Amino acid sequence: MKTHSLPPAAQTCVAGIVFAIGTEADAFEGRARDTTATIAGGLTFQEGTVAGRRVAWVVSGAGTARASTACQLLIDGHRPGLVISAGFAGALDEHLTRGRVVSPMRASRIDHEPIDLTPATALALPQELTILTVDRVVCTAADKQALAAATAADLVDMETWGVATVARAAGLACVSVRVVSDGAGEDLPREMTDLVQPQSTMRRFGAALRAVSRRPQAAVDMWRLWEQAVVDARTLADALERFVGQLPAGDPVSPP
Repeated sequence: MKTHSLPPAAQTCVAGIVFAIGTEADAFEGRARDTTATIAGGLTFQEGTVAGRRVAWVVSGAGTARASTACQLLIDGHRPGLVISAGFAGALDEHLTRGRVVSPMRASRIDHEPIDLTPATALALPQELTILTVDRVVCTAADKQALAAATAADLVDMETWGVATVARAAGLACVSVRVVSDGAGEDLPREMTDLVQPQSTMRRFGAALRAVSRRPQAAVDMWRLWEQAVVDARTLADALERFVGQLPAGDPVSPP
């Protein structure tokens, strides 16, 4: 995949945002005005005005590879001044409570060098937080504890490191804006692994039905999780709108 640095004169929007799943993006999309959509690489890229700033965004699908591909296409097509990896994250640190907005200062991945991020200090207290990107949904408190002990990371997701890698190659700053969706001591329904995979609405519905047939309590667990996700998505949209509104309309933000 070809990567390149874009000169400031080529900037067409102040920020490009990569979400993993539609639930993370839905509330933010509702804030945008004068939107246009284009399709590239099988993904839908949208551009619109939020808080008086022109921004572009895409729902990449879960995982590092999908986020990386979507980020590169977003940069090539919309020339953002910076890139934002936005969505939910699981806490590995027990002090990070559910529903909290965080903006880590580093993105890490096992067996790779960490990447410095540009923290959105206006949204969250400045802290030396590290977000670890892995290739699976971390569902159990025991798994979170093991990852925290092995890596000293504070949060876990499946996309930020991939987005940060592409942004760095393009000479752009990368900001991670995350809402803590589950605490370090909280177990997620084990069916989450199947439900976050890229698939049509009908396939996702089928996966949910199979989960309920195997474990009836899954219906209650997934409904509760969906309700929490709707609230978290609104919190995320509020944070992104505030952050975007504070960005300069002209020059791009320099990477750390």
